[in-house]
Amino acid sequence: MDDILSQQEIDTLLSAISQGEIIAEQEEKEVQAQRVRRYDFRRPDKFSKSIINTLKLIYDNYARIMANKLSAHLRANVQFNVEAIDQVTYEEFIRSTPNPTLLMTLNMEPLTGSILFDINLQLAFQMIELLCGGEMSTPVKMRSLSEIEESIISGILGIFVENMPLAWADIIEVSPSLENIESNPQLNQSMSPTESVALVTFSIEIGETSGFANLCIPYLSVEKIVDKLNVRQWYQTYTQEQGADYRKVIEERLLNSKLDLSVLLGSTNITIRDFMDLSKGDVIRLDKKANQALNMYVEGKMHYRVQPGIYNDQISVQVIECLEGDVDINE
Repeated sequence: MDDILSQQEIDTLLSAISQGEIIAEQEEKEVQAQRVRRYDFRRPDKFSKSIINTLKLIYDNYARIMANKLSAHLRANVQFNVEAIDQVTYEEFIRSTPNPTLLMTLNMEPLTGSILFDINLQLAFQMIELLCGGEMSTPVKMRSLSEIEESIISGILGIFVENMPLAWADIIEVSPSLENIESNPQLNQSMSPTESVALVTFSIEIGETSGFANLCIPYLSVEKIVDKLNVRQWYQTYTQEQGADYRKVIEERLLNSKLDLSVLLGSTNITIRDFMDLSKGDVIRLDKKANQALNMYVEGKMHYRVQPGIYNDQISVQVIECLEGDVDINE
């Protein structure tokens, strides 16, 4: 009989539960489950959020550089953007890569290991078409590149490689080189299937053709420079080492910079015949009076009103008015 609760005890218990003083068994299990975080030891998270954010800054800059370079080289409008940066295993990257494809293996000293750059073949065929004098074409059937096509595309691939140091310049000086090109991703066994890699996905649009390119960076490649890939450490180092001294150097260089100053004496309209007949001693009547202030320009922009004269036996001007804001050049 001692295990049977009285009505008063039941009412007291229900009241305590409703007021949150007692947590139901199921709710307590849910609270404990929220404190537990799953961790897959076969796929450890080696790339911290800070490293991912720094890689995003690096390759956003790389995307802007490549958009300009490819547009100029192909003479076509090229859009180049970073779509995502994810942490995956090397096996997942290889499985998601189509066959055939255009897979470059890069060596980027002083980073260790191999970095892979996969480019969609549709984009490769479009670039080859433009380089050969063709026009924007429709998608072609997927196939491996011929030797002639590989020779043609090698120049474009060189642009992808040689502009990589510009993106990394603020972090570390790198020297990339192209080791080889493969069409079958399954043949590339440059790292362990379980190796953690940062997968940078680019979207590229060339005219009406669009596709993706993937840059695979293994953790082993950046392990030695992880501290430099920490955004907070990056800015702290910059502030500590280049704070006041760097500001002083910039100020000195700015103050010693040369500017192009020009003074417009006046203007007039004459015919080409009169211009061709000009000779020494001819007088040209301008639209300015001798005692009227002249306009002085700094790097092509009007900033001062000046009065002409002689100073130390040299033709000079005296500033009589400093102009601020937008100025009508016709004044």
